[in-house]
Amino acid sequence: MDDAKACTRRQILEAAAGILEREGAQAVSTRSVAAAAGIRAASLYQLFGDKDALLAALAIHGFDLYLAEKHQLQHTDDPVDDLRRGWDAHVDYGLRHPAFYVLMFGTDRPGRRPPAAQEAHSLLLRFLDRVAAAGRLRVPALIAAHLLHAGVTGVTLSLIGAPAEDREPEVSTRMRDALIGSLTTDPPPAADTGLASRALALDAALTTAAVEGAPLPLRPTETALLRDWLHQLAR
Repeated sequence: MDDAKACTRRQILEAAAGILEREGAQAVSTRSVAAAAGIRAASLYQLFGDKDALLAALAIHGFDLYLAEKHQLQHTDDPVDDLRRGWDAHVDYGLRHPAFYVLMFGTDRPGRRPPAAQEAHSLLLRFLDRVAAAGRLRVPALIAAHLLHAGVTGVTLSLIGAPAEDREPEVSTRMRDALIGSLTTDPPPAADTGLASRALALDAALTTAAVEGAPLPLRPTETALLRDWLHQLAR
């Protein structure tokens, strides 16, 4: 995409984002966005095709804003506390940008994955890999990720759906602590780590090595078998 088209695309997304935040997704139409961006509707169709494609692009734009805020969270020496802070940042983003959040994490029909589902899942797994590497995860990271994603999006959508004066912030805190508490352990003594936590920590190390392209002294079938044994030990 050349610079002129990229500039026009950004202009359209910014205009659409303004309408979305002020009036909601129902007010986002190709006509209203083209007028707000000061361009011809034909130019919008050339770049996005139709309203559904424009809304999908808006969801990705919203997730880019979400990621920018997430990346500002500094990692500490306590990955479980970082997980809690990540939960709070997620809920806070949803309450400050409700229309964006519903577009990103809601779904308009059964069986359709929300636009940001896979990106959010990958981001959460990176948090959980640090927890596992510290020997503090009770269950495999994939299971923990599904549970945490369901919990935090459920809480956020529930709070968004309630009138501001009826929202109870303690709901998020209680759900966060109960869920994360059920999935993680206290820091183990320096010389003692549970077998399940050790297995998950080694599994996390293998995941990190694969992502970073580090060579392993095992054939792919041996690595797969080792990871299967580690998951059995973790259970």
